[in-house]
Amino acid sequence: MAQHPLLDSPDWESYRLLDSGNGRKLERFGAYTFDRPEVNAIWKPALPAQQWQAADASYHPAQRGGGGKWTFQAQIEKRYPLAYKDLHFWVEVTESRHLGVFPENAAHWDWIGQQIETAGREVNVLNLFGYSGLASVAAAQAGASVTHVDASKRAVRLASENLALSGLEDAPVRWIVDDALKFTQREARRGIAYDGIAMDPPKYGLGPDKQRWEFDKLFPELCRACRDVLSERPLFVVVTAYGLGEPPEALRPPLEAMLHRLGGTLETGELVTREKSAGRILPNAIFARWEAGA
Repeated sequence: MAQHPLLDSPDWESYRLLDSGNGRKLERFGAYTFDRPEVNAIWKPALPAQQWQAADASYHPAQRGGGGKWTFQAQIEKRYPLAYKDLHFWVEVTESRHLGVFPENAAHWDWIGQQIETAGREVNVLNLFGYSGLASVAAAQAGASVTHVDASKRAVRLASENLALSGLEDAPVRWIVDDALKFTQREARRGIAYDGIAMDPPKYGLGPDKQRWEFDKLFPELCRACRDVLSERPLFVVVTAYGLGEPPEALRPPLEAMLHRLGGTLETGELVTREKSAGRILPNAIFARWEAGA
């Protein structure tokens, strides 16, 4: 069996994966603990049941269809600030099981910042499917101009608030509510070029005008569109993909077609989180990262 690089984010102070198992994960975000579904936690929990039962909030999927609901064992703030190094952001407890941040992505935030800081020149970054914008904030903090694209108005609002919370409200960031593929194709026709591209395409999704996104069908087309907006001296491309049920190598063919003339280094692997309880490694997503190098 092929061995893939496993990329974790060990520098967190305000977040911990406390335990996992039985299709759940127990996490601490700042002052509060959350019990949430996790399909990859196929083992038994290491901590006793009473520690799980003491979680401040638990999310339970609906028995039929999508959605679900939170149950609260304690009175908690439904929106509160948290930080990773110098990145500040809002944690939000909404109807979704998501809390506004995917902690395993911190490894990408650090890497993006390093790519920009060592470039020694102006850098223009495109962040597609940008969600709550922490990759955008990391890029702006490192000195880049950023175009942040997401189909959700709420996500774009939260991203802009995270930028302000990090003290970067005057940074050169464009906020775009649009379909990622259509926007990138229009940018190519307009002759707009980017030195760095970050994208977090879902398995399925809907654009603001109900455009259907299906990863298997449209990711190669998105890579072709991204090829057309890369600058003459691109620095990096990073892709994160959740829930595909595919090995990291599945990302390679479209990206190799996109990048084959540029040289550089393309790496594929998995984003993971290590438990505090038993030290087990919880897989979160597959990723691909390309850098131009020297």
